[in-house]
Amino acid sequence: MARDTDARTVYASDRGRVCPSCGRSQRQCICRSAPHAPRGDGVVRVRREVAGRNGKTVTTIQGVPLASDALRTLAGELKRRCGSGGSAKDGVIEIQGDHRDVLVAELEARGFTVKRSGG
Repeated sequence: MARDTDARTVYASDRGRVCPSCGRSQRQCICRSAPHAPRGDGVVRVRREVAGRNGKTVTTIQGVPLASDALRTLAGELKRRCGSGGSAKDGVIEIQGDHRDVLVAELEARGFTVKRSGG
């Protein structure tokens, strides 16, 4: 005999992205008390990637301890500084082209601990 009151979650795609204060997803958060910045070791990693991008070079920046809105703002400023396009999604900033030296210097000037990773 099946229970009518069984209301358990079978699948949730936003698991791990829940506000610790109110228990809702970050997009539906009502408390806005926590900045929802990604947690890491505090080191911003700048690397050059080519694989899986049809031979195009992209500089990626990971580990920036900022909320998603501030991350998008920083990405826009870095794109203007490099004079190229890019995006910010899932906590990663992507800048088109190889701009590692410029980005490391700019991020260090902003007070971040920066490390070049990869090749």
